Amino acid sequence: MVVEETLVAELKNKETQGKAFEVLVDQYKERLYWHIRRIVLNHDDADDVLQNTFIKVYRNIEGFKANSKLYSWMYRIATNESLTFLDKKSKKLGKSTTEMQEYLVENLEADVYFEGDAIQLKLQEALATLPDKQKLVFNMKYFQEMKYEEISEILETSVGALKTSYHLASKKIEAYLKAD
Repeated sequence: MVVEETLVAELKNKETQGKAFEVLVDQYKERLYWHIRRIVLNHDDADDVLQNTFIKVYRNIEGFKANSKLYSWMYRIATNESLTFLDKKSKKLGKSTTEMQEYLVENLEADVYFEGDAIQLKLQEALATLPDKQKLVFNMKYFQEMKYEEISEILETSVGALKTSYHLASKKIEAYLKAD
């Protein structure tokens, strides 16, 4: 694993940028893919959003100030790209945000890349009922096992607010699963 400061310096240097970008993609593509996938749910859509994320990272690396960690900055880009993608897709399909989430969950079983069982599908249905922020926090904390401090850096929200969002999301998911 390349040291972050060195990688950023190489990404900003035109002579080393290409090779450094290959290292960056190799180092972060899987983690970012799964982060995006948990937001957009569909494999092909996740691949598209991941590609857009790396394009934005490449184009905007000069503006990276290192006030946060590189991966936090990239996660923030991936999160915004994912939400923008879902917003555009819902408008294109003429669906509200809630209808879009239901649509994505309904199509999850048809996705040949979905490897979950009935319980995983039920959890995705429960997640679809959550507001975006609660869903993001739950995904990052539960599935990606991120620390609140990391999530705080990515979502630019206080740790206290994140703990509240996670708690509310957990309670809503629990209530959804019990009601079924």
